[in-house]
Amino acid sequence: MVAGAVHWGLTGFWLLAAINWGAAAWHARRLEYLAKPAALATLTAWAFASGAPGLLVVGLVCSLAGDVFLMLPGDLFLAGLGSFLAADLAYLVVLTAPLAHRAFWAVGLLVATAPLQRRILGAVRYPALRAACAVYMLALVAMTGSALAAGPLAVGVGGLLFLLSDTLLAWNRFVRPWSWAHTAVMITYHLGQFGLAWGITQG
Repeated sequence: MVAGAVHWGLTGFWLLAAINWGAAAWHARRLEYLAKPAALATLTAWAFASGAPGLLVVGLVCSLAGDVFLMLPGDLFLAGLGSFLAADLAYLVVLTAPLAHRAFWAVGLLVATAPLQRRILGAVRYPALRAACAVYMLALVAMTGSALAAGPLAVGVGGLLFLLSDTLLAWNRFVRPWSWAHTAVMITYHLGQFGLAWGITQG
């Protein structure tokens, strides 16, 4: 019975994620208000039922809070940024890999993404917000580097997709908006969260 519930929980996540992607593409705001938090809540419940490490569940809960903050009317970007920073730190701690391997991948990612990150930060108008974004970017790169160092493959791919999702979001918000940005952000975000949750839970 438990195994069946876990299976259906994962199926529910993919169904709700797909609904969210469609809602994002068609600008169906009310539908997205339901599907977006429900997708992460379902993935969180699946991870918990699957016996995932506690910090992974904490990271998913923080991500769920970030989803809600970024979705609500009004500018709650800083609250969302703080929630996802907490999620990144939770993932960073739960991932296990030698420090040298983490540093190797993190430095490589930092160098590879430096032009994009510099362009994004340069477009942030307010110094306090720019500093907050810089701290978040460093934490995100450190988490992604740890994901690549720790393995398995799903974790590394998940970390890279999470990094891509947040980069697309920041580019769309601060540098240059584009029509399919929100849809692309949500697709890469859900795939990234699944890769991290699946890889850490199964590994």
